[in-house]
Amino acid sequence: MINMNMNIQDITGKISRHIHGQFAEHLGRCIYEGIWVGKDSPIPNVEGMRTDVIEALRKLHIPVLRWPGGCFADEYHWKDGVGPTEQRARMVNNNWGGVEENNHFGTHEFLRLCELLETEPYISGNVGSGTVHEMQQWVEYMTLDGQSPMADWRKQNGQEEPWTLTYFGVGNENWGCGGNMRPEYYADLYRHYSTYVRNYGDNQIYKIACGANSDDYHWTEVLMREAGHLMNGLSLHYYTLPSGDWTSSKGSATDFTEEEWFTTLKNTLYMEELIIKHSKIMDKYDPEKKVGMIIDEWGIWTDVEPGTNPGFLYQQNTLRDAIIAGVNLNLFYKYADRIKMANIAQMVNVLQAMILTEGDQLILTPTYHVFNMYQIHQDSQRLDLQYTSPKYTMGAQSIDKISAAASKDHLNRVHLTICNLSHNESESFSCRIEGFTPSDIQGKVLTASALNTHNTFEHPEQITPVALEVSFAKDGTLTFELPAASVAAITLI
Repeated sequence: MINMNMNIQDITGKISRHIHGQFAEHLGRCIYEGIWVGKDSPIPNVEGMRTDVIEALRKLHIPVLRWPGGCFADEYHWKDGVGPTEQRARMVNNNWGGVEENNHFGTHEFLRLCELLETEPYISGNVGSGTVHEMQQWVEYMTLDGQSPMADWRKQNGQEEPWTLTYFGVGNENWGCGGNMRPEYYADLYRHYSTYVRNYGDNQIYKIACGANSDDYHWTEVLMREAGHLMNGLSLHYYTLPSGDWTSSKGSATDFTEEEWFTTLKNTLYMEELIIKHSKIMDKYDPEKKVGMIIDEWGIWTDVEPGTNPGFLYQQNTLRDAIIAGVNLNLFYKYADRIKMANIAQMVNVLQAMILTEGDQLILTPTYHVFNMYQIHQDSQRLDLQYTSPKYTMGAQSIDKISAAASKDHLNRVHLTICNLSHNESESFSCRIEGFTPSDIQGKVLTASALNTHNTFEHPEQITPVALEVSFAKDGTLTFELPAASVAAITLI
């Protein structure tokens, strides 16, 4: 039995809804086929975008969507993607499969998608192969309310009023695919480029600098020292690799042992060490935490599904992915005083996706269900949840068996999310809640009999949330039991 305690007056900060952000890159079948099918497609669509995908994503209440990359962003020249579609320049997607891009999905289409999803856009600008002038003109094109060559061009292309754009990334992975730069060089480039990412009228841009790859603490040190006063956010990228090795097989998405299950979860928990150490450096230069940590690429990265294009990064999504999603979100809530946004990679058909499509078919992944269950925490106040996790041991290694978070929303509802990482042991819980007596309790749990259970187009509901039995005693104690390898969400009303 695990004993938990919380007092609904012990508030430790606010959980930004932007922690539930998504990422859609021009990569594989994420944009084309996954979101964009064209206005003439027999697949039902809204202005060229799949109706079924939009309807499914709207249920997640996505707060922010990052686009167009990723590595693609630093080869993307935005002017090729505006104007009449038949006149748009074609390009080769050098990073992802060498396929041809027709640029039918560009700025107008992306911002229309954000409107349909009722989400905020987060655009990554091209520092790697673009110019300062190009970036400045893009911001002007999107946000200037008045007359100028760019604003006039936007109006000619059918958008009379400017868009509201809050989040803008000045480059992406400039330590790697974005130019193989040293941090000292990129810090100067950030200072240069960001100067021309201007605020027009009432539009205020939150400028995000390219941050570190995983444990490159020197990068964070240099960026905060040289440019921290000019940024609003600093990104961090970390992917969970089942094998822990970029140079060989990363591991299968669906064919793994119990030992590989454990190792993968151990690797994902490394995220906490990264958050702590990068935050310490940021605190040195920004003790008031004005600069947000933006974890705008995270999730599990496995080998692609057999028989698919290796450059398309298409992978299945199992119960293991659900645990990874739940654990990371619980971690991000824990450090929400510094983490202001996170964007899982990626939204459709790529890496740890919410949705997989094939032709006119669609399936929701276990990760989708976790995001749906966890949205109860968006913009809620984080509560201090006290508990001691038992250890989950495999051979000579041990990790925490339980990951959990609690919050209270503006309607005074109390929310609890819990992951049981153990592959074979259930766990009983007793949670003492002070200062709150619920009139109703709603609980859901996501689990399966096999660790690699996943949804397929033939069997789209192999793994979906089911009701969780929860009881509440007069002494203020909540009790429930979680099966092995499970994710749960409980709301007390």
